[in-house]
Parts: sequence; structure tokens; C-alpha cells
Amino acid sequence: MSEDEKHFVMPGDLVGTTEEFTAGNGTYVDVGDIHSIGTGYVHIDRKSREISVVPKTKTPPELCEGDIVIGGITNLRDSVVLVDIGGIKGKGDREFQMNGPAAIHVSNVRDSYVKNLSQEFSMSDVVKAKVINTQNMRLSTSEKSLGVMKAYCSRCRTVLELEGNRLKCPACGRTEKRKLSSDYGTGIL
Repeated sequence: MSEDEKHFVMPGDLVGTTEEFTAGNGTYVDVGDIHSIGTGYVHIDRKSREISVVPKTKTPPELCEGDIVIGGITNLRDSVVLVDIGGIKGKGDREFQMNGPAAIHVSNVRDSYVKNLSQEFSMSDVVKAKVINTQNMRLSTSEKSLGVMKAYCSRCRTVLELEGNRLKCPACGRTEKRKLSSDYGTGIL
């Protein structure tokens, strides 16, 4: 790394001119001057004569349609389940910005007809779902790999164990039904 490339810059700092370099990632051009978009270190590619700014910190991940998310159920209504998203598969541990909960509509729970949402989900269940709409924050669990990953007994709040296709409470013996993900109880995203 050259002496120029050890230079730390802030947003708006001058990093070069268009007479010497072309503007690369993390930069913008203003009247022939190349400025930094964010905080980071200047990187100069002498071969291509390009100057860029390598960020000091990673940017927060952004939710996109098709992303697989993990979240906890915070509200259960007749036709919709509200989920507080806690993480995005494959996008690291960094926090992301989200305004309010996401929703799993009754039509997006399974490929088949769902009569009663309370037989598919329960409060505080941890679910794995796919983002199908980022405008309205709609989720789906209709794929086999998606659904409840961890469930709690509705009577005594003990973590339910999988027995066949039903869940059984090891403490009180109660059996319950959920829309389970294919990897229920593994903790694997």
C-alpha cells in the first residue's frame, strides 16, 4: 500500500482530479475534482489510473425481494401474522434499518388452503420466511424449507420438540401443530 493509499478521508474530501484519475467506487465528480462519498481509505489503481475510496465500515444490509429472513412473531390476527425481523440470511450480523413489522398473509403461509392461522403459528415462534414484497414488507413461508424454526408450548412456554409431524412439549406433554420449516430445531439458517 502506497503512502497515498493510507490516507483516511471523510465524506466530501478531495481525493484527486479528473486530469489525473477516473472516479471509482466511493467517489463522485464535482467540476473536475474527485471527492469521497463516505469515510474510508483512498485506493489508487495506478494501472487503470482509477481512484476510489474503500469504506472503513460495512454499510448496513438492505432487504431485497427474495431474501430469506429470521424473525419472531409479535402479533397473530385472523388473516395475518406480524413478524419482527431479526436477521437476513447471508448478509452478516450487522443491524439493518426497518420501520415496523413484516406481515405473513394467510394466503402466503402454505401452498394449500389455510383455515386457521393459530394452527400454523403462535406468539413468540421464531420463523424463517422469504421476502416477497419490500414495499408492504410481505413475507411468505409457502416453501418447504420455510416456516417455524423454534416454537414454544402455548401452555407452559417450554421449547417444543419435534415428534413426527407434530410438536410435543417435554414438560407438560401437550401436542401442537405448526407450519414447520424443514430444519426445525437445528438453529441453521
